[in-house]
Amino acid sequence: MSYVGPDFEPPQPRRPRRGPLTVALAALVPGALLGWVVYETVGGSGDDGGSGRATVRSSSPAASGAPSDDAKKPSASPDPTDTPSASAPAASGPLKGKVVVVDPGHNPGNFQHASEINRKVDIGTNSKECDTTGTSTNDGYTEARFTLDVAHRMRTLLEKQGATVKLTQDGDRPFGPCVDERARIGNQAKADAVVSIHADGSGAGNRGFHVILPGSVHAGAADTRAIVGPSRDLGEHVAGRFVAVTGSAPSNYIGDGSGLVTRKDLGGLNLSSVPKVFIECGNMRDSKDAALLTSGAWRQKAAQGISEGIVSFLRG
Repeated sequence: MSYVGPDFEPPQPRRPRRGPLTVALAALVPGALLGWVVYETVGGSGDDGGSGRATVRSSSPAASGAPSDDAKKPSASPDPTDTPSASAPAASGPLKGKVVVVDPGHNPGNFQHASEINRKVDIGTNSKECDTTGTSTNDGYTEARFTLDVAHRMRTLLEKQGATVKLTQDGDRPFGPCVDERARIGNQAKADAVVSIHADGSGAGNRGFHVILPGSVHAGAADTRAIVGPSRDLGEHVAGRFVAVTGSAPSNYIGDGSGLVTRKDLGGLNLSSVPKVFIECGNMRDSKDAALLTSGAWRQKAAQGISEGIVSFLRG
């Protein structure tokens, strides 16, 4: 599978030939992007990041009128089973009739609810904490704030393509949801695709993104066997468009340069019955990656890249 998908535009006749940009991008993938040996050239630095020097770019313009990065404050409601935020179906577009669930990792209110998020829940293979607080940059920009902002931007983009978009949380509940409930929201929505948004908290010098795919799990309440294949397809589309739009490189510390990692220990994947992946958009503890993650312009590119990957996957 190449890291290439159709442009993020309304349906139009397919071009008879791929341009040199698509060919060049496709050539990178069979060798797991060759470890992205020119990573510093591609990754770059600065507020708007290495996309200014990237050798791989998207031809699709970023959407205008993106929402701000100010996450909603958690409400005082104690009910952790609030209905997830959902959009009204768009009248038309290539994704009309499709349901996409966007899962903003963690919750801005988790910090105030340590006992609730530390309780164990069943993930099929074992028990894990309900949720965590997530990580942050060295300057205090939190993962929860990042993920919610990207989710809002994705919702806007995907609704324009005709999709019905549901968020697992919108900063509208005091904490959570727990990882098992996050999976359940996608399952109950009968989602055509689910993407969980995250940012990593690895050591300085570790850079780049990676997409986490579900491994084959059949234990307890978990049975991912039917979704392993389509989830990999979804993940490859997301990774490819993320590279193309953001100019970011696949992780230099996990995934052997492929940008893809398979795991069997994540409840959000283990308990999913619909195609689902996680994406770690970068490493918040590295100063160069942090400069990207804290840039509103770059977050718009991240949202567009992930959204284009979803569109490409759903259009086949």
